[in-house]
Amino acid sequence: MKQVVVHTDGGCKGNPGKGGFGVVMVFGKHRREISAGFRRTTNNRMELLAAISALETLTEPCEVELHSDSRYLIDAIVKKWIDGWKRKGWVTADKRPVKNRDLWERLLIASAPHKVDWRWVKGHAGHAENERCDELANQAVTSQHLLVDTGFTE
Repeated sequence: MKQVVVHTDGGCKGNPGKGGFGVVMVFGKHRREISAGFRRTTNNRMELLAAISALETLTEPCEVELHSDSRYLIDAIVKKWIDGWKRKGWVTADKRPVKNRDLWERLLIASAPHKVDWRWVKGHAGHAENERCDELANQAVTSQHLLVDTGFTE
């Protein structure tokens, strides 16, 4: 399997508000950057969509080292919250519907073909690739061509 290192970040101006995500993918000497901006969304949706977009970009099963500064994303996977949500019919421990279910389900599909090592990295701490993802996300938010986050609800 090819080994790919992925860095992701997402954010919003206002929460909810205009949002964007940035991704840096490295495979050997190859590097790819991905970003997109959205008219109205949330920080958490952008963090999830960054990881999903990276994984959906891969054209074959890979070993992926995925770095994110989102505890929401990393903890849900590493601490297996997502397994419990799925098993309980997408409700939380306090019996409320899981927020962003559409993206969690999409993330499960996107990650299935790959062996993903989910790693948390402290945001805004001088990590070059995380900082670049933050730049890409912020640039995307100010784009003239903002997309509609069809799964976002108030």
